[in-house]
Amino acid sequence: MTLTQGQPASMAGMTGKPIATQQFTINHGEVSISASRGGHGRSLVLCLGLTSTQAELHELISLLRREFDVMTFDLRGHGLSSAADQYSFEASLDDFGAVMNKVRSLDLSEPPMLVGHSYGADLIVHYASEFPGSASELVIIDGANPLPAPFITPADLPDLRTMWEDSASSRQAGMSAAGRVTLSAQEILDLNLELDAIRSGIDSRNNVIGPGILDRYHAIECPIHLIMATSMAGDGVDARTSRFNRLWHGGVDRLVRERPDIPVTWLDATHALVITHASEITRIIRAAQHPADQARP
Repeated sequence: MTLTQGQPASMAGMTGKPIATQQFTINHGEVSISASRGGHGRSLVLCLGLTSTQAELHELISLLRREFDVMTFDLRGHGLSSAADQYSFEASLDDFGAVMNKVRSLDLSEPPMLVGHSYGADLIVHYASEFPGSASELVIIDGANPLPAPFITPADLPDLRTMWEDSASSRQAGMSAAGRVTLSAQEILDLNLELDAIRSGIDSRNNVIGPGILDRYHAIECPIHLIMATSMAGDGVDARTSRFNRLWHGGVDRLVRERPDIPVTWLDATHALVITHASEITRIIRAAQHPADQARP
């Protein structure tokens, strides 16, 4: 891994005091990861979700930088990060490890808070479970859910493939480079199927049943706080939306039974809460801070 340091990119504070933001590139294997750092206060690493970019979540990132020294980045094939030959959870987790190597090189006074949304939440949970002491605390935003069963069934595949084909076309053609996602609809679908199995532990394609992501939570010693959407899949009343939302709530119930020490804040929102409820999320993260040395009871 090599690091290419960039130049300070902006002084775009949303208050009267400007916030310097530095853009830089982390060259890791076949990919160049576009990252940025800015703000002041405790160190926070923000890991975005699948098909999200720094450009899209600019409001949340700007708000967090009023309170924290925030480092964030675009996933491979997202935003200003380069495309790749392979898209898998393992590859994304390896990329996140490269980002955390950069964080460690900063010689911070304490480990950073790790915050992740959706797919990014799963990445930080896996990383923290594999590297004890790497995080002062975790904030999970509508992701890393130990689902009692997979979301996607064979009957869902045609409609979801069509939905992601439409989304992929708009993401590739209709946006600036900073907001673009180069993954194909099939690559997005494959990642979601993989994530289903990682979360629930049930891989119906390969007839494998395991503990899923729940075991990862048991391995994490630092404080964890969940921020979850009440209507993750939307507020529709059709059978599929209702099933998705029931599974989402069921996964959180499952986690809290196993780890009653983990607090959960529910927001009346959909999975797009990082866009629609950026101010509330920032306030919750600020209020949820724990002392750096506070471990799991």
